[in-house]
Amino acid sequence: MSENMLEADRLTKHFWLKRSALSRAKLTAVDDVSFSVREGETFALVGESGSGKTTLAMLMTRLLNPDGGTVCFEGKDVFSLDRKELLAFRRSVQMIFQDPFASLDPRMRVGQIVAEGMRIHRLGGREEQRNRVGELLHVVGLPTDAKDKFPHEFSGGQRQRIGIARALAVKPRLIVADEPVSALDVSVQAKILNLLVELKAKRRLTYVIIAHNMRIVGQMADTIAVMYLGRLLEIAPAQELFVSPMHPYTKLLLASIPSLGRAPTQPAAVSRRLLDPGGSGCQFRERCAEALPLCQKTEPELKSIGEGRLVACHQF
Repeated sequence: MSENMLEADRLTKHFWLKRSALSRAKLTAVDDVSFSVREGETFALVGESGSGKTTLAMLMTRLLNPDGGTVCFEGKDVFSLDRKELLAFRRSVQMIFQDPFASLDPRMRVGQIVAEGMRIHRLGGREEQRNRVGELLHVVGLPTDAKDKFPHEFSGGQRQRIGIARALAVKPRLIVADEPVSALDVSVQAKILNLLVELKAKRRLTYVIIAHNMRIVGQMADTIAVMYLGRLLEIAPAQELFVSPMHPYTKLLLASIPSLGRAPTQPAAVSRRLLDPGGSGCQFRERCAEALPLCQKTEPELKSIGEGRLVACHQF
């Protein structure tokens, strides 16, 4: 691992929800988020559903534009790229989507799906592209004749393998995987995770993994960032976070992991907060057993507590 490949600085994204014919409410999906991803690492972003993880992934890959903040890939602001630079960025940064069926065009054969990126980026001639499609299908564990079939002819796990092959086709350097196994059967999840780990080692990839399951990210992450209602609450090396979590929310997520001899703790339901300009205090305070009086008044900032660890909590 070496220099930072991707850096997000104070990213913010709002959506406007219609309440009535005359009024709207502002939903803050990503709220002042900053982090960096080193080249060669697996950076995991975890949190419950509705915490803003997917919105953040779409900002990182410039599938959405932010309302504030920047994302820099290898030192360049991705929201300021010209057409030629954006095309190069699209080749370098690929995404694996959560739903392997919805993300594949049902009218296209698998060979066309995998080769589409190569055609857009003009990587090789037709014969070379056909050969590479066959090679990629073999790499992800699918038979060569899969190229002539349609997505609906495959299982969920096989469709996710197609999505992985499509992402690899343009030889990216960074892959953002949004809940890559959450839509799959438990028996298939381990196989897909093992495939991703193997591909990372062989192809020297950098990963950003989006997940709500702490057990899954624990198998492959180098660094874990914990997200809650649009904000990052803790960032730490994976091993240290599992051994000594700092933020009460992180502790809650770890307690929810099933284990032999202990029933998991079920977190209370997340209620997405519609922010108003006068809002204040820690967003997690209503669910926190360790809340202080200060938590009712002031939102804690994400700050360094040494040894590569950051936490947003008034206890530190």
